[in-house]
Amino acid sequence: MANIPVAVQMYTLREESEKDFIGTLKKVANIGYQGVEFAGYYDMSAKDLKKVMDDLGLMAASSHIPLDTLKEDLSSVIAYQHEIGSTKLVCPFLAPEMRTEEGYSELIRSLNDIGRECSKEGITLCYHNHDFELERLSNGKTALETILDETNPEWVKAEFDIYWLTRAGENPVEWMKRYQDRTPLVHLKDMTTDGEQFFAELGTGGVDLNGVLNQGEASNVDWWIVEQDKCKRSPLESIEMSMNYFLSKHS
Repeated sequence: MANIPVAVQMYTLREESEKDFIGTLKKVANIGYQGVEFAGYYDMSAKDLKKVMDDLGLMAASSHIPLDTLKEDLSSVIAYQHEIGSTKLVCPFLAPEMRTEEGYSELIRSLNDIGRECSKEGITLCYHNHDFELERLSNGKTALETILDETNPEWVKAEFDIYWLTRAGENPVEWMKRYQDRTPLVHLKDMTTDGEQFFAELGTGGVDLNGVLNQGEASNVDWWIVEQDKCKRSPLESIEMSMNYFLSKHS
């Protein structure tokens, strides 16, 4: 298994971050994560956030930025990334009203436009999937295939979420192989093996984590990113359990 660094998606710790963003980042560093993927900056300036990150020895793996913000205020978003040392932006979600044939066509145009501008600035744009993009369109392909096949591979990459791929009945490893060199970021999540299919700490569920991790080097993954949308215990305890899973792989 390649020695790819591990970050945590801060959405997992959104309630903790609302109360004490800097304190939460410190706990993430203490658990052993090498980086974070941001889901908001809690009114911190880029300069102040960069200082906190440097002091904690954390790297900015990437940032999730809503599509509307990417379309309307891209220059400010890019400037913030440069200052915090982040080279990756992620479009994290597509609003329900956009999940139509016409909506996906509009998304593809937007991703190409945004990705082209990001590329000029040395930043990689990625699209993060859920399960709804695995529904088939009139072209016979899934929405996710259509998005990736109809965007410029140099400008638009993927952040595959292996929980949502698995939940949709797909094989994450096959997707990583099919879109070789387009998965610099991978969201690692596990899923309970009962009927609930709930979000689970890494190594406690049924997702093919070993297959994904073993594919990382061949697919040129830059960051593994741990995310747990919802936790049945303290989110900090959950992300520590997931980090311990990684540590056990290297022991």
